[in-house]
Amino acid sequence: MEDYGQLPKRKILCIDMKSFYASCAAVLLGLDPLTCYLVVVGDTERQGSIVLAASPQMKKEFGIKTGARLFEVPKDPRIKIVNPKMGTYIRMSTEITKLLHRYVPKEAIHTYSVDESFIEVDGVEHIWGDAQTIADKIRDDMKCEFGLPSAIGIGPNMLLSKVCLDIDAKKTGIAEWTYDDVKEKLWKIEPLSKMWGIGSKVQKTLNRMGIFNVGQLANYPLELLEKKFGVMGNQLYYHAWGVDLSAVGAPIMQGQISFGKSQILLRDYPDPEEVKHVILEISEEVARRARQHNKVGRTISLGIGYSRDEFGGGFHRSKTIDQPTNITMDIYEICLQLFDKFYANKTVRQISITLSNIEDDCVMQLDLFRQNRSKQRTLGYVMDSIRHKYGSDAILRAVSYTPAGTAKHRAKLVGGHKA
Repeated sequence: MEDYGQLPKRKILCIDMKSFYASCAAVLLGLDPLTCYLVVVGDTERQGSIVLAASPQMKKEFGIKTGARLFEVPKDPRIKIVNPKMGTYIRMSTEITKLLHRYVPKEAIHTYSVDESFIEVDGVEHIWGDAQTIADKIRDDMKCEFGLPSAIGIGPNMLLSKVCLDIDAKKTGIAEWTYDDVKEKLWKIEPLSKMWGIGSKVQKTLNRMGIFNVGQLANYPLELLEKKFGVMGNQLYYHAWGVDLSAVGAPIMQGQISFGKSQILLRDYPDPEEVKHVILEISEEVARRARQHNKVGRTISLGIGYSRDEFGGGFHRSKTIDQPTNITMDIYEICLQLFDKFYANKTVRQISITLSNIEDDCVMQLDLFRQNRSKQRTLGYVMDSIRHKYGSDAILRAVSYTPAGTAKHRAKLVGGHKA
C-alpha cells in the first residue's frame, strides 16, 4: 500500500473544544478556561464522586484528570469545584454547531460528540480561504463569542484529521496531516490505544500478535488480520496506512457491534438481591438501546465491580444464546445466571451489561416452549414509544421504586449527570 494517488484528498477539519465541560463551567463563572483551576465533579457532596472534567491548569499542575475522584483534588483555595450543568453544556454545544453552519452547509457537518465535530470545507475555500484559514477563523469565533478554547486537526479524511487532532493539534492549536505524514507520524503511534478506533481489548489482542505500534500493524499481512478480526481486520490494516473512505457523518468503524451500559452505583450494594434489582434496570436500558436501532444480539455480557472496601476486583463473563434477542427479560435471565455463577458474595459498586453479536431485528424465530416471545418483543417497542413521548420515567419497573432502584434518580439527569 504505497500509492495514494487514487485516493480522494479532501480537506476535513476535526474540531475539539478543549476540556469542554470545565471550559463551559469556567466561562459561566467569569474565569479564563486556560488559566483557572477548576474541576467539574458528578456530585460535590460525595467525596468519592468522579471528576468529569478538569481545566488544563488542573491537569498540568495537579495531575487531576477525568476519572479521578473528588477526594484526590488538593485542598487549595485557588481550586473551584463545581457540579455539572449538563443542560447548559448541551445548549452551548448546540450554539457552537450553529456557528459552524456559517462556514459550511449542514450536510458537511458531523457532530461526533458534545465537544467534537467534523466539517468538510471542500467547496467553500473560494469563499473563506484555505483550510488553515478557515480553522483560524473558527477558533477566533469560538474564543470571541463563547470564550472557549479549541483545537483543530486537518486531514484528507476523517481518520487522519482526528488522529492529527489527538497527536498534534491539541498541543499546538491547529495542525494538518497529509498522506505524506503517514509513515513519519501515524506509524510512530504507540501504544495502539492512542489510535482512533482501537480500544484496549483490540490492543491486547494485537500485542499478543507482536504488534505494538501502527507501523507494525500496517506491515502485518492483511490476510492474517482478516483471518483474526474479519472485516475489522481489513479496516485496521487500511487505517494503519491512513486510508479512510467513509463520508463525513459515517462512523469510523462501520456497523454497531454492541449495545451496553455501565453504571457506577451511588453507594455500596452489599445485598445481592438489591444488586439484581439494578441488573434488571440496566437490562431494560440495554434492550431499549438495541430496539432503538432495530437490532438484536446473541451474546450477553455481565461485569461486576466490587467496592474499594473489598479491595476492588470483580468479574466479567459472557454467554451466547441460540436465538438473538432484544427482550429485557431474556437479557436479565442470562445476567442472573452469570451473576449466580460468578458472584463472590462481596459488596458491589459497579455493574455493566453488554449485548453483542448483533444482527438486524427482522425475524423472530418461534419457540414452542416460550410462545409469548413475540408479545414480549412487541411490548418492548410499545413501552419505548411511550417513554420517548412522555419521558424515560413514564413507565418504570417495580424494582425502580425500591430503595435499590436507580432509574428514578437517573431519569432526572442529562447525560448521566445533573442538568
